[in-house]
Amino acid sequence: MKNAFKPLLPLLLVVCLGAPPVYGGSIFTTRHNLSTSGPGEIKASGEDRVCIFCHTPHRAVKRIPYLWNRSDSTARYTPYQSSTLFAAVGQPTGASKMCLSCHDGTIALGAVVSEPREIAFIGGIRFLPADRPSYLGTDLTNDHPVSFVYDTSLAQRRGELADPGQLPSQIRLDAGQQLQCTACHDPHDDTYGKFLVMSNKYSDLCTSCHERIGWAASSHATSSAGWNGQGPDPWPNTDYATVAENGCQNCHRSHGGDSPQWLLKHRFEEDNCLVCHNGNVSSRNIEAELLKAYVHPVQESVGVHDPTEDYQLGSVPKHVECTDCHNAHRIGDDASTGAPAVSGANRGVSGIDIAGQQVAQSQNLYQICFKCHADNNVVTSFDITRQIDQLNTRLEFDPGNPSFHPVAAPGVNPDVPSLISPLTTNSMIYCTDCHNSDDPAGPQGPHGSNFKPLLSDNYDTTDYANESAFNYALCYKCHSRDSILGDESFSEHRRHIVKERAPCSACHDAHGISQTQGNATNNSHLINFDLTIVSRGPMGRLEFVDTGRFSGQCFLSCHRKGHGGNSTYPRGGGGM
Repeated sequence: MKNAFKPLLPLLLVVCLGAPPVYGGSIFTTRHNLSTSGPGEIKASGEDRVCIFCHTPHRAVKRIPYLWNRSDSTARYTPYQSSTLFAAVGQPTGASKMCLSCHDGTIALGAVVSEPREIAFIGGIRFLPADRPSYLGTDLTNDHPVSFVYDTSLAQRRGELADPGQLPSQIRLDAGQQLQCTACHDPHDDTYGKFLVMSNKYSDLCTSCHERIGWAASSHATSSAGWNGQGPDPWPNTDYATVAENGCQNCHRSHGGDSPQWLLKHRFEEDNCLVCHNGNVSSRNIEAELLKAYVHPVQESVGVHDPTEDYQLGSVPKHVECTDCHNAHRIGDDASTGAPAVSGANRGVSGIDIAGQQVAQSQNLYQICFKCHADNNVVTSFDITRQIDQLNTRLEFDPGNPSFHPVAAPGVNPDVPSLISPLTTNSMIYCTDCHNSDDPAGPQGPHGSNFKPLLSDNYDTTDYANESAFNYALCYKCHSRDSILGDESFSEHRRHIVKERAPCSACHDAHGISQTQGNATNNSHLINFDLTIVSRGPMGRLEFVDTGRFSGQCFLSCHRKGHGGNSTYPRGGGGM
């Protein structure tokens, strides 16, 4: 009678449940077939009925319309939470509670209501083993949230969520408009793997609900790059071969991620990036850059970065992560329209503008830098002891300053004959024109460099350094060496730099001098003396005095020689 009943059960379920959806596959060939005929490693040792492990036509638990054959777990679950979660997520309900009666590992697989005794399993297995990928346990903090109301109100509050009325037919909410496990998984059909209701190739399932702005055109959604077989497998949990095919799964796991918030695959945030950006998938080997002497230290913090952090309040804990500068959902290979505008590499990243206000989408690259190098400064020490000290780069680059490098606005000096074409006094530059990789053929950006402080080229700031194209290579990127050492620029440059061996930094402060501390008379042309080289002169004065176009005087002592201000000289190449 037992064997005769088995083929009738699906028919009985159809009668009891009404016309169900037409499934493309069969439970008989899936791991949810826990009978002796099941294809999986975990299966009963003597029970050949297939549906009994979840359903029964008689004595079912009163759960309509499922004819449910299992008791609910009495476990208390810890649900998923994050700073960007707008839904109210509590204890699992409905179909999710039913799924967890096996997948939380608290109820024996063979403990069904319709049978007087627990069904035995091969190898004496009773509970779903904790080492199985399908084991969820009672800690659901690293699992996609379930049992929350997904309605139009939530979609509007959260943003970047599809309206539930526009979801594809495969994704179903329950009668209470709650999203349950069954929104993504069909327990009877494993056609697409992992019992998904539709293929997740190219993240088609994920993006049915999650409509991330800019995702469709981003590199992570379109790249055909694949793994070269070297190093760790970046996609051990999928069968997809390219970045685009994996899509969201490049960085996220809907179940069992090592970093609970935002369901990241790896606990250390940068590892989610470097598993591909190590030269084995992406041609840009960022991992190698981060092993250099001077880096943005993404490895020094974990679990600190938060997408909702507010830099304008000045209370963001010290940290730097890849996502502080890059938005993985919007990143692209398109070039900038010109300094200081961001390129595709930095699209969609928050920042601080020149006025100190936080902006959700940085339009200019310096705004991203200002998050950590302005009012909320992570730098606490000075590389050079200046006459005027300032760590806030936003104040250093303020267009109202007496002088500054043209990062946020064109410079104020109309006479800079040393500039190398196509640069002019109307040009603007990026922070990354100076702070960048020291390998011009490698991945560009301020990830790492062998030149302090994370410079693209050498910039010797030590006293008595010999002048050379290498020692001042950073300056000579934009300022002609022939001009600086000739008569075209300040005529005393050669004497100071070559004969006296004073570095450029002895007189010039590369970023700029804030108008809150300096003035146009004493601090034009980036003049801000290095106090370890320059000191007060015989008259007790330490200052430069701008006396007009191409003329000025110094009152100071340098290399044991006094400058009393009795000389007037031409100038033009000393700063912006």
